[in-house]
Amino acid sequence: MKKTFVVANWKMNPLTLEEAKQLFNAVEGGMEGLKNSEVVICPPFVYLSAFKPQALELKLGAQNCYSQEKGAFTGEISPNMLKDLGCQYVIIGHSERRKYQKETDEIVNEKIKAALKANLKPILCIDNIDQIKKDLEDLSQQDLENLMVAYEPIWAIGTGKACGIPEAKETNLSVKEILGENIPTLYGGSVNSQNAEGYIKEAGFQGLLIGGASLKPEEFIEIIRRVDLI
Repeated sequence: MKKTFVVANWKMNPLTLEEAKQLFNAVEGGMEGLKNSEVVICPPFVYLSAFKPQALELKLGAQNCYSQEKGAFTGEISPNMLKDLGCQYVIIGHSERRKYQKETDEIVNEKIKAALKANLKPILCIDNIDQIKKDLEDLSQQDLENLMVAYEPIWAIGTGKACGIPEAKETNLSVKEILGENIPTLYGGSVNSQNAEGYIKEAGFQGLLIGGASLKPEEFIEIIRRVDLI
């Protein structure tokens, strides 16, 4: 049975460390009895160090990284720093960064290479198939086998209008056709406990990238439990 990945992108939430700890602990408390899920929490950078000693049932991920190992890059966070804090995953190329921080496919490509060099597992976010070729340019097959691709249609993120299963399945098949069957694919965009199973069972994704619902522990745990044994 293949592992199912459930990735929580907290984005710029919650507002305090205390609230972040409460959320993390609530989710961790609901992990008992899971058989087949790998649950990854991606909090804001400032909270990562608080969770390193606790990350047993849950894995840690970051929401972004820089493309260099170290240097005079004010405000940036290197993949090596994230690795040292206990991160195993890093989200790269999220549509919000492409939009607000003007990240290009070339920048995304550089970040993926840097993350792989630091032994982090990149979660590449795309909203269309055309991004894949540029984002993953010059990567070896071994590199490709150490990343995941998350399909997040822009219009579905935070809108409550999730992508239809047939459309999501079509995109998933296109990604697999380009990269091969062994590259895990995730769906993201208005995921909830009612539609989560469909993206795994019917659309064939190996996991989910969840934003808003990951800030609601009961809903997030319900999503995890519904996809755990699919």
